[in-house]
Amino acid sequence: MEFLQNSFITLGVIPVVPFFIVYLIGMGLKQDKRKNFLLAMDVTTLFLLLSVSALFNILFHAKFGFYFILLIVLISAGLIGGAQNRIKGKVDGKRLFRAVWRLSFFFLSSMYVLFMVVVLIQYISQAM
Repeated sequence: MEFLQNSFITLGVIPVVPFFIVYLIGMGLKQDKRKNFLLAMDVTTLFLLLSVSALFNILFHAKFGFYFILLIVLISAGLIGGAQNRIKGKVDGKRLFRAVWRLSFFFLSSMYVLFMVVVLIQYISQAM
């Protein structure tokens, strides 16, 4: 049990690792490159969510990073769902979830890079 916990923490700290693991496993199984990439994105989004919320908490000395990011994701789901309803007259839940989850990957990836750089700069400046 402790091995699983340590593995999950390690993958959460460096969310690029699960992306490459899933992508390389898919390539080893000779699957479609596009499907591999999308599956790797989907898996990595979970780790990015945890990592970015932890970085948010460290950076802003807060305890609500996960809930703040979840709120942003839910608001974007509402906006995309509203647009779907206006355009098509109905909301396709599966497509809505997939769109929000994959947009979250791009949003969280950029936030991860930004927050990581700022936290590292803070850490280095405090060490000097």
